[in-house]
Amino acid sequence: MELGDRELPAAKPDIEVEWSAYLQETVGTALSSYGWFILLGCVLLYMVKQRYSDNISSLLTPAPRTTGDPDEVVRRQEAVAAARLRMQEELNTQAERFKEKQRQLDEEKRRQKIESWESMKEGKSYKVAARLSPPQEPAPSTSASAAAAPKPKPDRKPLRGGGYNPLTGDGGGACAWRPGRRGPSAGG
Repeated sequence: MELGDRELPAAKPDIEVEWSAYLQETVGTALSSYGWFILLGCVLLYMVKQRYSDNISSLLTPAPRTTGDPDEVVRRQEAVAAARLRMQEELNTQAERFKEKQRQLDEEKRRQKIESWESMKEGKSYKVAARLSPPQEPAPSTSASAAAAPKPKPDRKPLRGGGYNPLTGDGGGACAWRPGRRGPSAGG
């Protein structure tokens, strides 16, 4: 049949037929292999959505801002600013006290160095002057200055007497070393 040298279009092109057959084959294989897992996953996803939908919607929508009395808001902000200012002033006074104590300690150390230098020039022992000065007791202070100053250690007696010599073997106790037995081991 000829209609003006035109051909009639085919029912479906071969590419569409191949593509639909391929799609049916892959989807059918996937569903037959993993169908129960896909169904179970969909059910679990639905249950999770139902359970947490309120939480998710509240996270996505912004919370409405409560507008209170403007005078109350201003008073609250002023109270917060005043409390911050008081705390800053207190911190500044503590810092000034700490700096003053540090200056006094530095001056005392400088004075002791000068005294020890002068006594050394006179021929005296410079360590004697340091020992004669009484140790200063730390005054009760805030936690910041207490952490900076080391605590004095109490006087302790030595663990061993002055005549102890480990090379002589004297003064040992129950901790003496003894050589092992000679001969073969008594294994079986």
